[in-house]
Amino acid sequence: NLISFGPFGEHTVNASWVAVQELKKLGLGSEVDLHVYEVPVEYQTVQSLVPSLWKQYHPLLVVHVGVSGMATTVTLEKCGRNHGYRGLDNSSFCPDSQCCIVGGPDCINSVIDMESVCKRVAASGLGVAVSVSKDAGRYLCDFTYYTSLYLSHGRSAFIHVPPLGKPYSGEDLGRALQAIVREMLELLDQAEKIHCQQHFH
Repeated sequence: NLISFGPFGEHTVNASWVAVQELKKLGLGSEVDLHVYEVPVEYQTVQSLVPSLWKQYHPLLVVHVGVSGMATTVTLEKCGRNHGYRGLDNSSFCPDSQCCIVGGPDCINSVIDMESVCKRVAASGLGVAVSVSKDAGRYLCDFTYYTSLYLSHGRSAFIHVPPLGKPYSGEDLGRALQAIVREMLELLDQAEKIHCQQHFH
């Protein structure tokens, strides 16, 4: 499953949704069942939609994609944070608790080794710069990521993309997403095989 966001603020066309649509065109190969969703930039929609998608599909991995006006690279987020949500969404709403899951841990890391994904994609000569971050920004991106990490016990990923043309096109970002998600699935597959071997011994 790939989930990205709709328009907000100055981002009348959200680069993350353009990138995800490009990835949908490219595909991930015949073995991967890819579902894509555009999510409104609203806390309450995220709170209802993300759990319903996990229940409906039981996916191996959910990858969230969002745009960051400050990003100049495609950025892999290592973790989601539970507290500090003060920014109003597109409906001028903000959670009273200013957190994702009351009583949840402060920070949840993805099971995917983002440094390893970053190195492998960089070595592939993609022509798109990729970096790793520990701060998804305490807005809807971070809120969605934490919610998904909490529900999936870490089987989620978040990718921030720069705005279109700064410097990459939608096609560039689509190719980058394809390479990144393939590496993530490969790492999950390797981890699964190691886990199975440990059970056989």
